Amino acid sequence: MLLIFEKSQEGKKGVDVRKPEVKEYSYSSELLRSDLDLPEVSEVDAVRHFTELSKRAFGVDDGFYPLGSCTMKYNPKINEEVASLKGFTDIHPLQPEEDAQGALEGIYMLSQLLSEITGMDAVSLQPAAGAHGEYTGLRLISSYHKSRGDIKRNKIIVPDSAHGTNPASATMAGFEVINVKSNEEKGVDLDELRAVVGEDTAALMLTNPTTLGLFEKNIVEIAEIVHNAGGLLYYDGANLNAVMGIVRPGDMGFDVVHLNLHKTFSTPHGGGGPGSGPVGCKMELAPYLPNPSVVKYGDEYFFVNDPDSIGKVGSFYGNFLVYVRALTYILTLGKEGIPYSAKIAVLNANYLKKKLQDIYTTEKKRHCMHEFVLSLEKLKEETGVSAMDVAKSMIDYKMHPPTMYFPMIVHEALMFEPTETENKETLDSVADLLRKLHEMAYSDPAVLKSAPHSTVISRPDEVTAARKPIVRYKKP
Repeated sequence: MLLIFEKSQEGKKGVDVRKPEVKEYSYSSELLRSDLDLPEVSEVDAVRHFTELSKRAFGVDDGFYPLGSCTMKYNPKINEEVASLKGFTDIHPLQPEEDAQGALEGIYMLSQLLSEITGMDAVSLQPAAGAHGEYTGLRLISSYHKSRGDIKRNKIIVPDSAHGTNPASATMAGFEVINVKSNEEKGVDLDELRAVVGEDTAALMLTNPTTLGLFEKNIVEIAEIVHNAGGLLYYDGANLNAVMGIVRPGDMGFDVVHLNLHKTFSTPHGGGGPGSGPVGCKMELAPYLPNPSVVKYGDEYFFVNDPDSIGKVGSFYGNFLVYVRALTYILTLGKEGIPYSAKIAVLNANYLKKKLQDIYTTEKKRHCMHEFVLSLEKLKEETGVSAMDVAKSMIDYKMHPPTMYFPMIVHEALMFEPTETENKETLDSVADLLRKLHEMAYSDPAVLKSAPHSTVISRPDEVTAARKPIVRYKKP
């Protein structure tokens, strides 16, 4: 397939630009680019090019997409219809409050609903992604301790099964990261935790259910250990889909939480955006939330700024149309639908795990929550076929691979999260395929090792692609 630049022919164009009716403004030559090289193609060529590109992508609308810990659930199209309403799409962030009451009401309503779902007292929608939400939440924690003169609290405790963004966000927020090991039940080792908490502990970052898809049974005791040491508890909301409407982080003892609207609340996901990572907190941390927040006085809505705020963490007010989609989803499901959705997500994960646990290594003593991890270490030892080989082979059968090699405490890991989106027939077909691939690993391993075979290219050199990406076209 040719690049759009390679299809370019001088003189071709898709539109005629009218002569401007406003007075021409002369910019300084220092502000103007002289090497702007745009492709010249007709409208139909441009349309066909990008349509062809779109057919090479794979999304949750195309098929099974079990990316563990990412909750790649189907995005209901009613969300898109509401987000495309003219009153939302034509709005401008600099409009005066009195002309944007509907939008402000939507922001206020979503903040209130997320507060209720998480058990928090206040929510800011401003962070633009999950890791951005983590960073914002850690800034709140830092401001809280500093406001009390407790400046020695410079350590964030992170379990060894945590998302990789947790230690990265903590480091960016200026903290030192302390790891704690998991116990035999794959939860936080309480003795290890007691050994590392102290007067320099700022917070513990925890995901519950954990990245292994298991509910942290000792959460109340964990909260007591951290709080008694003067620290706070931070909830990574990546796995909230398993418990939303059933248990609330605020009731477990968490002080700060970030959410992923593009995961739990079915808004678009991936491709660098548009994401959204709202942050909620208990009342004592609320003054530090990003400015501005939306408040309601009587029947009107207003932006307000708190003098103790950490300031803005993004331009204007965040990804507004993502809020509209998430609000639509929550209102559509309602009080009964939200917990029911979580229960189906857990049921689906346990059903698929049960159909595979006789041939793949996984946790068998406990039910999982929304996701589960298979270890293919034994398969690799006996056949040479790795978790990567099995994952890449799934592509040939029109299924997206699960999360690979995470969490790192499980060797040759594949993490599956089917979500509540999938029906029994789909899950049965997935189980049948994975059983077939397991059999092929012994009978014809070369086929799996060279997969995928149905894509435009086979396996790229992922290390080189990550370390030396070519992201700009240079004209010969």
